[in-house]
Amino acid sequence: MYLEMNHIFKSFGDGENRTEVLHDITCGVEAGDICVLLGPSGSGKSTLLNILGGIETVDSGSVCIGGDEIIGLDENGLSRYRRRHLGYVFQAYNLIPNLTVRENIEVGAYLSDRPLSVDELLQVLGLWEHRNKKPNQLSGGQQQRTSIGRAVVKKPDVLLCDEPTGALDYKTSREILKLIEDVNKMYATTVVLVTHNDALRRMADQVLRLRDGRIMENARNAAKLRAADLEW
Repeated sequence: MYLEMNHIFKSFGDGENRTEVLHDITCGVEAGDICVLLGPSGSGKSTLLNILGGIETVDSGSVCIGGDEIIGLDENGLSRYRRRHLGYVFQAYNLIPNLTVRENIEVGAYLSDRPLSVDELLQVLGLWEHRNKKPNQLSGGQQQRTSIGRAVVKKPDVLLCDEPTGALDYKTSREILKLIEDVNKMYATTVVLVTHNDALRRMADQVLRLRDGRIMENARNAAKLRAADLEW
C-alpha cells in the first residue's frame, strides 16, 4: 500500500466535552488509485482527510506515505511533507483575487522543484483562453479548474479533494470530476476524494464508507464508470 493508516484514533475536546470522531481507522490506498471517502456530515471523513494532509494531529495511530511515517513530524517536517507529496482541492476555491488564472497556478509551481508546464496544464484544464482573467471574471467551474491546476502543477503524489463539487451545479460537477479523473490517468496521481454523494463511488477504484468515525465499508470497485457517465 502506498498510503497506509493504522489504528487511528482522534477526538476533540476534554472531559465531559470529549467527542471521539475517528475510532480505530485502519486501511490503505494503492498508488495511482482513486479512493472515494463516503459518509454523511459528522462521519469523520473530512477529519481523516485533514490527518492525511498533516493538518490535524491524532490521539494515536500511524500514517505512512511511501513508507515514510508522518505522525510525530514537527511543523517543518509537516511542511516538507505537504510540499513534496500533496495537492489540495477544496469546496471553497481559495484563489488569490488579485492574481490571474496563470498567476494563481504559478503559485503552486513555486512550491515544487519538479513542476509541470503551466502552459501545458492550462491547455489540459481548458483554461488557456481564460489565463489572463482574475477569479471574479470566472464561473464557479472555471475557478475550481484553476484551483485544481494550482494543486496539480506541483506534480503531487497525492491529490486530496474535500467536496470539490459541493458548490457546483450538476453539469459543472461532472466536468470537474472528469478533470480529476483525467489528472489521475495522465499523471498517475493518487486521489483521495471526500464526498457525501453516493453516486461518486462508481468512478472509484476503492470506496471507504465512514459512519460515526468508523469504517463501515472498504471495497474495491470491480467495474468503474467513467466520470462522464455518472448520474445522480
